[in-house]
Amino acid sequence: MKRFAYMSASIILASAAFWGAPALAQATRTWVSGVGDDANPCSRTAPCKTFAGAISKTAAHGEINTIDPGGFGAVTITKSITIDGGGGHTSSILASLTNGVIINAGVNDVIQLRNIDINGVGNGLNGIRFLAGSTLIVENVKIFGFTQKGIDFEPAATSRLVVLHTTITDNQGANGGGVFVQPGAAGNALVELVGVNAILTTEGLRVRDRTNANVLDSTMSENSIGAIAQCATANCVINIERSMLSNNLIGVRASGASATVRLSNVGVYGNSTGVSPQGGAVVSFGNNRIGGNTTNGAPTSTVPQQ
Repeated sequence: MKRFAYMSASIILASAAFWGAPALAQATRTWVSGVGDDANPCSRTAPCKTFAGAISKTAAHGEINTIDPGGFGAVTITKSITIDGGGGHTSSILASLTNGVIINAGVNDVIQLRNIDINGVGNGLNGIRFLAGSTLIVENVKIFGFTQKGIDFEPAATSRLVVLHTTITDNQGANGGGVFVQPGAAGNALVELVGVNAILTTEGLRVRDRTNANVLDSTMSENSIGAIAQCATANCVINIERSMLSNNLIGVRASGASATVRLSNVGVYGNSTGVSPQGGAVVSFGNNRIGGNTTNGAPTSTVPQQ
């Protein structure tokens, strides 16, 4: 009888260990709520309270979702992950005196941020600071109130930045800006901006050496500089199409002999200086509208359409 009892106890303990093991595993999908608790497993019925609390319980390539409105805190991302605040409510990150999101992931990691507000409350550093990873996709995001950059993209190796239908505004410190791209000496940056509004920032878009950027259906307005390609030692390119550069001190600038900006179907209006080559090449495809600026300036060359 005792032997049977010992065997039964052993079976129960083994079963408990077996069924308890998955609770320690990271989930593919986790949840946060304004009334959650980071001590929870971050499930739909027991959500966490912050993105930082959820990310440690979310598997690589997994997704963090929000259940209800809330401020879910700054977060550092070190793996492939998606953070999606969709659902018709406000999902925000408040980042006073710090960065909203820091990304320092692996060379093959893809990070996606969707449907969230990143608020620097007037004294935050950068909305998003990217140091390493394969690709960052920012979609339907509002970034505002920072003293430095809305998106500070400085990858150590070759990386890609995709920004879709996003508004970046009110980042007006001495080092302020909308999107800043400066890959490290061993890297290159590939940038796609579609439907991006950079308004009331020190610079709408600035790219540095070894960057190739495409801008489509976007507006850069009321900045010190709308868009600038600035190259010191290697080529950098901005291709702008179906977009507007308006009411800036400088609409568009190519700074340095290796800098090229190409314009197609672009409106350059109401700037103090519309087009400013400053040693670089501003290439027009002959279908732009440059007018109403204090000084219009002119492209350095025009390429016939084919």
